[in-house]
Amino acid sequence: MSEAIRASDTPYAVEVESGKNYYWCSCGKSGKQPFCDGSHGGTGFTPVKYTATDSKKVFFCGCKSTASQPMCDGSHK
Repeated sequence: MSEAIRASDTPYAVEVESGKNYYWCSCGKSGKQPFCDGSHGGTGFTPVKYTATDSKKVFFCGCKSTASQPMCDGSHK
């Protein structure tokens, strides 16, 4: 698998907790989008770790085309 699967046409808005680690699905195969569930096995993709510095709402990329993984940069448009 050389290209990620587009999981969504919009970003995923998630309330994150300061100091907590989140693992963003980079392959698009996860059933728990936007987070990794291990479905990437054998694809060459690995999850991207995000550590929240503040408790707030952030927007994780859903199209898997962002240049600023794991955050949405508007590439879905």
